[in-house]
Amino acid sequence: MPLRYGLIGCGMMGWEHLRNLALLPAARVTAVADPDANSRDIAHHAAPEARVFADHRDLLRSGAVDAVVIATPNHTHAAVLRDVFATDLHVLVEKPLCTTIADCHLLLDAAPRHRGVVWVGLEYRFVPTITRLVEAVHGGAVGRLRMLAIREHRFPFLEKVGHWNRFARNTGGTLVEKCCHFFDLMHLLVRQRPLRVYASGAQDVNHLDERYDGETPDILDNAYAVVDFDGGARAVLDLCMFAENSANEMELAATGDAGKVEAYVPEHRLVFSRRDRLSRDEERITIAPHIRDAGFHHGATYYQHLAFLDAVRRGAPPQVDVAAGALAVAVGTAAELSAREHRPVELRELGF
Repeated sequence: MPLRYGLIGCGMMGWEHLRNLALLPAARVTAVADPDANSRDIAHHAAPEARVFADHRDLLRSGAVDAVVIATPNHTHAAVLRDVFATDLHVLVEKPLCTTIADCHLLLDAAPRHRGVVWVGLEYRFVPTITRLVEAVHGGAVGRLRMLAIREHRFPFLEKVGHWNRFARNTGGTLVEKCCHFFDLMHLLVRQRPLRVYASGAQDVNHLDERYDGETPDILDNAYAVVDFDGGARAVLDLCMFAENSANEMELAATGDAGKVEAYVPEHRLVFSRRDRLSRDEERITIAPHIRDAGFHHGATYYQHLAFLDAVRRGAPPQVDVAAGALAVAVGTAAELSAREHRPVELRELGF
């Protein structure tokens, strides 16, 4: 029988989950919940057989679902998760896991006691081109990884219901909201613990002429962040959110003592080079159009759901657990603090 899904939060990312779940024969959306009437209507149109709730707690009590996807605003994730932890339901919670270090520690304590699968939606791991990069690096393509560079040059944040994503108090700040993906990829690729973060960032271009209840948005739109790891590797993030016409939205370069692998998205191209200068190879990744077009994440949401569904079916541990989600938030929080206070921030200051 298909796994019965409930969607909690039916805004932009919720809509992406609905579209991708519709591609999976082993999944069926049987309930949706959102306090916003328009969002509920849109979700019900996409999943007309689903029961509709204004309050996610009513959905959790309904008996209509086996698993839930949390796609609510960032600052609500921890509270919704705590309600889910009062059930036995499997759960995929969108990134970031939460927005505060205090909630990170509370969820790290609570998650191991939950009987269902608890999966954090750091879906950039599942972009096929990035998955191939990770596979190559872990397979020894660069030798011992010493440097990792990640560049995201893209468009500004999109509008969300109630404009909640215009304020750091709701998002955790850009380096948590957006960049937790990249700090997670750093940890995944390097396979060492982050020690400290040096960051410089500002809000220079985006949203400066916007006002919401008299307030001006306060989210960074560009930053550099360097992360030192305990094994001596280092990684850098180069973020610009006023670079709409870039050739590639994401560029990653992993360099070791034997060679280098570069990945380009959405070209979905990888370049492999060795220090001996005897070879330079390219590889193209093909994503089926119906998967590619089901969202904004280059097929990642679809492949993440396949992996989540497999973990639920097999009773296997999540590939992206609460520890990974909390660490990504901690590094992002350290980067926000570093940019604000103009100093390096040690992860141990945050209890990590």
